[in-house]
Amino acid sequence: MDEARTAADSRATEQEHIRALRRARMETGLARRYAVDRLFRLAGLSAVVFSALVLAFLLVSMTANGVSGFKRSELRMAVPIRGSMQIDAQRLGQPDPAGGLELAGLPHVIDTAANAAFGKGGARLLADDAWREVADMLIADPSLLNNAVLNVSLPASDKLATAQRGDGDPDLRVIATRLAREGKLVRAFDFGFLTRSDATSPQSVGIWGALKGSILTMLVTLVLAFPVGVLAALYLEEYAPRNRWTDLIEISINNLAAVPSIIFGLLGLAVFLGLFPNYRSAPLIGGMTLALMTMPVIVISGRNAIKGVPPSVRDAALAVGASPVQVVFHHVLPLALPGILTGTIIGMARALGETAPLLMIGMRAFVATPPGDLTSPSSVLPVQIFLWSDEIDRGFVERTSAAIVVLLAFLLLMNGLAIYLRNRFEKRW
Repeated sequence: MDEARTAADSRATEQEHIRALRRARMETGLARRYAVDRLFRLAGLSAVVFSALVLAFLLVSMTANGVSGFKRSELRMAVPIRGSMQIDAQRLGQPDPAGGLELAGLPHVIDTAANAAFGKGGARLLADDAWREVADMLIADPSLLNNAVLNVSLPASDKLATAQRGDGDPDLRVIATRLAREGKLVRAFDFGFLTRSDATSPQSVGIWGALKGSILTMLVTLVLAFPVGVLAALYLEEYAPRNRWTDLIEISINNLAAVPSIIFGLLGLAVFLGLFPNYRSAPLIGGMTLALMTMPVIVISGRNAIKGVPPSVRDAALAVGASPVQVVFHHVLPLALPGILTGTIIGMARALGETAPLLMIGMRAFVATPPGDLTSPSSVLPVQIFLWSDEIDRGFVERTSAAIVVLLAFLLLMNGLAIYLRNRFEKRW
């Protein structure tokens, strides 16, 4: 009896020991899993923080560098107006008012006033087309012709602007220092940078021509890519039979979304410019080229959004007598529209920043006037930034930073619109 009790106690002790070992292994494994979980969370948080810091550094650095690009060197002076030119105020309301002011001697009046304000040779300190800004003021308000003196702030020459930054001719640097000390040479915010087009002088360049070209190009891209992409997504997801050809089409669309953008530029060069050789560097050709690149993204995002619509919506619509077409266009498409719009705008934002396809179709020409329509020669923001960054003059480097800020603002606006549309139309199931 004692031996049996001893054996039972021994087995109980052994089993308790086994349970303790199992419990210890379980606790060790659980602690290890918790440690891995904490490590994974820390890695994810670190990645998010690092990404946010990089983005903040990018935005802050671009903004800091771009602030100077929104400014230019200007000379402040007084220009005698009344009696200095023989021109009727009504002439300013007729065609080519700037030409009338030029014939009336406005450039000579500006040069004389500059020599009087800055000394002998002061006219050479002004930009060559500085008189046009005074002309624009007089055209906007003809009553200024009655003023005895007009106080203006006109763009300085490129050499004087370079000297103000501490570079260039030493003699001009001395003159720039003296004029700055007297308050006649200042760095002022250039509102015209947002309204002018490209120019050969960094003092006179503007971003409006390229910005308008980008807007027109994106308009063509949206008009072509959005309906075709959405209809293709609807057909593939709702109507297409599941066979080998459908699988081939799906694989081809997925591959097209990953094709380098310059390939689409080559396609646009060979096809679109071959069909329309007179529209080189036009927003129409650029938009058609970018539409090819954007369409696969719209198809993929559209299919994913359509898949996200619950099957019960289709079944309920069919149960109340709706036709298959009505089910798709009255129920499925409206519910999938937020996801489709989000993918579309993200694809458009990617297309906005592309340079290689547009370079291939010739949208790198010097265009001094904004495009008048979809077939007019034009540039776009990414190409304009590329061209300015290749200039030697430091003034163009500053303008490049300012143009990058404008492009980033445009991209943030488009992404913000995507977020708004998603939150505005999103349905939760």
